[in-house]
Amino acid sequence: MIDYFAIFLTHGLIMLVCWRLLAREDLDDPFAAPPPAENSSGARKRRTRQKGSGGDV
Repeated sequence: MIDYFAIFLTHGLIMLVCWRLLAREDLDDPFAAPPPAENSSGARKRRTRQKGSGGDV
């Protein structure tokens, strides 16, 4: 049996995202500046765990 709620939920969220993307003012603006890059290398900073930090006990 098809779960209609799951189908409605996923397709509804996809439609909501498409609607929000199409409603952006800068979508068709050729002069819109791209968002600034955080660093010049394009690599993401990773958060490292330190040994002995405890965590969940």
